[in-house]
Amino acid sequence: MKILLHICCGPCALYPLRTLRAAGHEVTGFFFNPNIHPYQEYARRLEAVHDMARKEALPLIIRDDYDLESFLANVAPAPEKRCGYCYVSRLKAAAEAATGNGFEAFSASLLYSRYQRHDEIRSLGEHLGREHGVTFHYEDFRPGWQEGIRLSKELGLYRQQYCGCIYSEKERYLPREKRS
Repeated sequence: MKILLHICCGPCALYPLRTLRAAGHEVTGFFFNPNIHPYQEYARRLEAVHDMARKEALPLIIRDDYDLESFLANVAPAPEKRCGYCYVSRLKAAAEAATGNGFEAFSASLLYSRYQRHDEIRSLGEHLGREHGVTFHYEDFRPGWQEGIRLSKELGLYRQQYCGCIYSEKERYLPREKRS
């Protein structure tokens, strides 16, 4: 199958990419992550995706929209629901890019992370796939968590310390006793 793989970051894409290729799929990467904060972090992750793609001979489609304002406007009223907004916005963009570029399916490197809500991602992906006329390829890549970490270190890729948004940055670095 010809699959468009949404990539949240270079390290998280390695294991899914290699797994999909080992199964005989033709994979192209898709980077669209307007939620990443601050902008320097966004730029570092985009650079790491380019680096990973060069090292893995992965064709890329980049949607370089840094729209922090829309992200904040959509999640500020209920930050605890922010992940759902991120999933929808990125999976929708991937489904549209897959349809517009002749892919048979799309998937997401989010499915590699043991910190993401797989049932929600799968449900949204399948719904958006039906809506856009393209298959959502669900695969649980979590068993390769340690292998992906090893590969990313071996390749010398930049490894971020939090999911990406301003709220996850706060959760990562602010001591628990100071969180509100």
